[in-house]
Amino acid sequence: MKRYEQFAAEIAELIRSGVLAPNEKVPSVRTASRTYQLSPSTVFQAYYLLESRGLIQARPRSGYFVCAQANRALAEPGMSARTAESTPVDVSELVFSVLGSIKDPDTVPLGSAFPSPDLFPLARLARSMGKSLQQLPAKTILADITTGNAQLRRQIALRYRVNGVMHSPDELVITNGALEALNLCMQVVTKPGDLVAIETPTFYAALQILERLQLTAVEIPVHPRDGIHVQALEDSLQRLPIKACWLMSSFHNPLGASISDEKKQQLYELLYRYQVPLIEDDVYAELYFGKTPPKPVKHFDRAGLVMHCSSFSKQLAPGYRIGWVSAGRYAEQIHRLKLMTTISPSVPAQCALADYLQQGGYDRHLRKLRETLEYQQQIMLAAIARYFPANTRVTRPHGGYFLWVELPEQVDSLQLFSMALAQGISIAPGPIFSATRRYRHCIRLNYGYPWSDAMEGVMATLGKLISSLL
Repeated sequence: MKRYEQFAAEIAELIRSGVLAPNEKVPSVRTASRTYQLSPSTVFQAYYLLESRGLIQARPRSGYFVCAQANRALAEPGMSARTAESTPVDVSELVFSVLGSIKDPDTVPLGSAFPSPDLFPLARLARSMGKSLQQLPAKTILADITTGNAQLRRQIALRYRVNGVMHSPDELVITNGALEALNLCMQVVTKPGDLVAIETPTFYAALQILERLQLTAVEIPVHPRDGIHVQALEDSLQRLPIKACWLMSSFHNPLGASISDEKKQQLYELLYRYQVPLIEDDVYAELYFGKTPPKPVKHFDRAGLVMHCSSFSKQLAPGYRIGWVSAGRYAEQIHRLKLMTTISPSVPAQCALADYLQQGGYDRHLRKLRETLEYQQQIMLAAIARYFPANTRVTRPHGGYFLWVELPEQVDSLQLFSMALAQGISIAPGPIFSATRRYRHCIRLNYGYPWSDAMEGVMATLGKLISSLL
């Protein structure tokens, strides 16, 4: 992110939070230059950007002022409601119909599950791929098929240690992305007909896995900021023979919720008491906006009960399809099941990632990526405030790249999806995130694509479409 964009983001946050009120004058170019130690041209660039976003406006011979509607307060959605005791899952047809209709590469991907590939160091990864292949011993190719690349597992284990999770690389199983890790974990601890506790709303791929394995969902409410309702989970554990729990502990998809460290420990102790294994889907953990990375529930695991799944797909290399599971007591079972199915992820891709991580540029890339995503979130929130109906509610996560938008109840998000797609805009409609197809008036938006005047126009168009349904 360029310095003027950073400064624009800082001013946008002051406006959004109400520190700078409507019609209030923003710091003059001279004052901003002196206070923030910026050149006048940098301040002008930032103000021009904020003006193009509709946050400030110039007044002749008076300077720049906050626009009247720039910081309209956006309320947060409430806790999701409880559902029936258990629910057979049948969502794949709906999910495939939604995903299958957005294949046009010219469609604006607000409904995508990935951030923009322009944010990834693809050229640097390509050099690592070439270098690692030239140095790859023939015997390593066969050895890595069964065990996973030793250097990659060591690098992943080192990153776990930063978060206080101490275990041997032997506990790690390298997989074809996090989705395979999640599939393997679920197959190891359940059989058809079993009950599985999941969050609601939840990522549609989790629902598809339950459907494929003929499992029954027990939906547990989630708060859009604080995560899963632990008391509701305990109530369900007391009354139902739940065999596994699947949840996202940090920057939940689609809500963006994150569970506090205290609550993560409380959650672990609850599952330990009932001896219910936890499948922890933690693919967004590296995309935090604060100074301190979130701890996984795995951090509190003293009995190998937590299967912690992640990948490089969301923050580094989506096409490489390299994920893993820190599998605890289930490592050997998962390893054997993998050998009976897909055998191994791409050995060259594993070697390329191992080389890239060893070079030491990953954390620098992540810092830049987090700054960019945080800035883009602020800009999208401001656009929602300007263009969406006044009673819209929206989450404001502290990481990841999704916003969960609760629209007025009259709005049918599946109808809105079709209308937006006709305008070349994709969104993710709420019903695909529920076993019971709820959240009809909700959508998930992806702010992981660079902002531009064209994107601003897209949000204005989407706001008009929503208003037409009221």
